[in-house]
Amino acid sequence: MSEPNPSLLSHISVGSNDFERATAFYDAVMPTLGARRIEAFPGAVAYGKAFPEFWVQTPLDGARASIGNGTHFGFIAESPQAVDAFHAAALAAGGSDEGAPGPRPQYGAAYYGGYVRDPDGHKIEAAFWDEALAGAT
Repeated sequence: MSEPNPSLLSHISVGSNDFERATAFYDAVMPTLGARRIEAFPGAVAYGKAFPEFWVQTPLDGARASIGNGTHFGFIAESPQAVDAFHAAALAAGGSDEGAPGPRPQYGAAYYGGYVRDPDGHKIEAAFWDEALAGAT
């Protein structure tokens, strides 16, 4: 029997109203986090490190995709430099700034993150948790 997966989530999906623009954006951004395209189907692409963790797709019901107010998706970065690269790649690929990379002491001394909106308006984040700083005041 294999070891249990320590992750809480299986995957996240976001809808897009311009699939080609969205996949061009995520093709540029996800490699900064060590992720790659794992699956591709008409109207759906999955990115991940080991399995399809993050999907971009056209809505299955044919209705327009919409964003959630108060919703955002946080990706794990391997270092503060990866957070910086994620943020820069997202802006260069057509995203908009929602919070420059940097420490976020309101979330703990160990937290370093950066926020952007993708071209469809979804708020996404890359975050690094520095265990060496965890519990510091």
